[in-house]
Amino acid sequence: MYEHKFVKIKLSSFKLTPDEDYHTVVYDHEKEGWELVQIFAPGIKGYGTPTFFELIFKRKKNE
Repeated sequence: MYEHKFVKIKLSSFKLTPDEDYHTVVYDHEKEGWELVQIFAPGIKGYGTPTFFELIFKRKKNE
């Protein structure tokens, strides 16, 4: 069994740049045993551009 974690990274409204360094977020989670599975960026703003993206992590459950 796995547990999952979803981390939302907001994007600036004009340049669509991340509000925080997602590299650091990934490295920090890897240190805790999380594995990056997917980056999801739904197109929900005008012209289908995203306002955020989500980093999806998983790791084995401690049983």
